[in-house]
Amino acid sequence: MTSLLNLLLVEDNPRLRPALREGLEATGAVTVVHDCDSGEAALEYCLQDAPDAILMDVQLAGQMNGIEAAVAIRREFPRLPVVFYSIQDDDAYFRDFRRSGILTHFAYVRKSNYLLPAMLVPLIRDAVTGRSFIDSDIAARVHEVRRKDENDPMALLEPNEQTVAHRMAEGLTNEQIAERLGFRDKRTISRVNGQIYAAWDLKHTAADEKIARTRATIIALTRQLIHWNDEGNAYILNERDEWIPWPT
Repeated sequence: MTSLLNLLLVEDNPRLRPALREGLEATGAVTVVHDCDSGEAALEYCLQDAPDAILMDVQLAGQMNGIEAAVAIRREFPRLPVVFYSIQDDDAYFRDFRRSGILTHFAYVRKSNYLLPAMLVPLIRDAVTGRSFIDSDIAARVHEVRRKDENDPMALLEPNEQTVAHRMAEGLTNEQIAERLGFRDKRTISRVNGQIYAAWDLKHTAADEKIARTRATIIALTRQLIHWNDEGNAYILNERDEWIPWPT
């Protein structure tokens, strides 16, 4: 006889959550050991008593979305199985998923009227055994967002960060940018620069701020995401998603 799986349910809809809990337990395959509405609450519960698997909505109450919550939980419990579901179609969620590095012990499917508890249980069991599944529509959107970001690195920045990056590409100093944008404290621009470097993955390969600024300026001018390795060699992605030397 197959043993019941201890499942943590994370869903912010107060009407759907009890109905989903009841439906899942009615399958006879899982026991919902806890349910909550936020990623923060999910992490707190796991730290006390980690479940066998998590069923996680992507849009949640609290500060973290479901993807961010899974990343935080997996820092403490590597490869803890997670099944994501969502009706959301915002680029930000697919971007968070792509950046999360979640590769195994997961499933990601669209939430719809046809996504019934009996359909979720096999995905949960597969995740527990290490297999992964991604809905074809989700996979297409993740790829679409990836190509969008790689074709235009500005898409990775917040609006104010985009403005600063454009001014940086014009050769303005932090003081000049602060004056143009109406900031009294130039340190505000330094903090924004740091966010730009992080979004473009420059902090890991350019410890020197001048080098990071130069590389950020190149990216802003070319409107192409460029990766520099530890030796300072520059690479770009081709149409087959392969990193190739940047033709300078």
